[in-house]
Amino acid sequence: MIMKRLMLLCLPVLLLIAGCTLFKTSCDHHDQTIKKVPNMEHTLAIIKPDAVKAHNSGKIIDRIEQEGFEIVGMKKINLSLAQAQSFYAVHKERPFYGELVEFMTSGPVVVMALAKDNAVKAWRDLMGATNPAQAESNTIRKLYGASVGENATHGSDAPETAAEEVKFFFPELS
Repeated sequence: MIMKRLMLLCLPVLLLIAGCTLFKTSCDHHDQTIKKVPNMEHTLAIIKPDAVKAHNSGKIIDRIEQEGFEIVGMKKINLSLAQAQSFYAVHKERPFYGELVEFMTSGPVVVMALAKDNAVKAWRDLMGATNPAQAESNTIRKLYGASVGENATHGSDAPETAAEEVKFFFPELS
């Protein structure tokens, strides 16, 4: 029983790591890209460096799938300074921008394009409040986040933003 549960928790990570072999895709950054799902809303999810470092990626990926999301694209990457600055440019004038960019380039992240009816809202609900201390129980940020700055995940805030964010990491899906 314990072995079976361990295998179920580890399977998403193993698929991510072995994705280039199993899915005959490019091995650049352990890329596992499938295809856009028509007639479903898409959103971007990022498992941030704190959650990757704490070995929570597999648990988060498993939870995403258990909640009915389809993962249509997944990459484990190290964001460059230029990528992080560009992706978070909307926050450039905010006091936390420099710290955010530094944090997002501090280690690998897992970026995912997710599909589901009302994907943006569903993913934001599953993540929980930005501040893990204020997040509802059993949300990803409550379970795996440590602070407002290190809160385990990122999610698009609107369908229009989601389209741009998915395109940033998965141009082949746009």
